[in-house]
Amino acid sequence: MDFDYFLTHIYKLKQMPLGGLESQFKMAPELRKKFSLKDIKDQNPKESAVLALFYPDRYQKTQFLLMLRASYNGVHSAQISFPGGKKDKLDKDLISTALRETEEEIGVLKGEITIIRELTKTYIPPSNFYVTPFIGMVTNTPKFKTNEEVEKLIEVPVEELLNDEFLSSKNLSTSYMKNIDVPCFNLNNYTVWGATAMMLSEIKDLIRSL
Repeated sequence: MDFDYFLTHIYKLKQMPLGGLESQFKMAPELRKKFSLKDIKDQNPKESAVLALFYPDRYQKTQFLLMLRASYNGVHSAQISFPGGKKDKLDKDLISTALRETEEEIGVLKGEITIIRELTKTYIPPSNFYVTPFIGMVTNTPKFKTNEEVEKLIEVPVEELLNDEFLSSKNLSTSYMKNIDVPCFNLNNYTVWGATAMMLSEIKDLIRSL
């Protein structure tokens, strides 16, 4: 997708109805589907925010950014995610959280990012985070600078997200589930599943409607 095409459809992207949980659950593990809104509220989850950052590459094709998190002692160690994290007490809102975390983790200055819209909140049972995703963009090819939380950046052409040939499923075992088949995206040779795949599913449905 040419970035000029993406830019000319920003207004429509802002106005279209979200796919919500119907979109997200296309890529949700069965474990996640068992949680109702009441169940989530009863868990008193921690608020966090992430940013799906869109930008042009050097050929003016539209890309978005994922990242492989560094290994650490936690449930999301070495997993693929968007830039983002837990809301800080000094953040005035969740947009501020997403922008601050993005600047800290990948070096894109928050003043350079335009927020396009908020997406559907996504609950992550293992860490008890209730994540608000945002779509944002920069109009120039970014010069990324990562911090110690990031193992590797993963740049993904929008065409891969929209192409159903990059959908699959995988049998996974983690610290909180064993031998579970989960739907996933295969993007830039990385397997993306869980909450990040759920968010991407909603983004995919939005962009497909442009």
